[in-house]
Amino acid sequence: MIKFHYPFQKILDLKGNEKTQAEWMLSAAVGALEAEEQGLRRLEAEKSRTLEAVQRLSAESSSVVKLQEMQEYLSHLNLCIEKKIKEVQSARTNVSKKQQHLTEKMLDEKVWLKAKERAQEQFRGQMLRVEQHELDEIATVRFSLTNR
Repeated sequence: MIKFHYPFQKILDLKGNEKTQAEWMLSAAVGALEAEEQGLRRLEAEKSRTLEAVQRLSAESSSVVKLQEMQEYLSHLNLCIEKKIKEVQSARTNVSKKQQHLTEKMLDEKVWLKAKERAQEQFRGQMLRVEQHELDEIATVRFSLTNR
């Protein structure tokens, strides 16, 4: 029996590898986004703790110099938070791009898989026709032998 051989199998394998690579890239982008979001949460928690410390110092009538230092630190934290928010937005944009890229690769692979399935169906149909032809030949030979 003849075995099905898809002539474009290497391309199909390449498309599968490209999809796998796109999945890895998306996974890395999601990891980077999570790290950026975690960094933002840490900065916001630090800001919250610093605000509480400023309020305590204000209530205790602490030195003006200490309060000014804390205010400067809060200003620094606010700048860091703004920068981190931009980094989070950039990471989200990157994740979106990677998702789109993966979607394209998945569709590309699906097109090639469908082409292989169609080729396989044509091969099966052709094999069934050949097999039927051989069976018809056998039946014809047997019929002619029994009529002699």
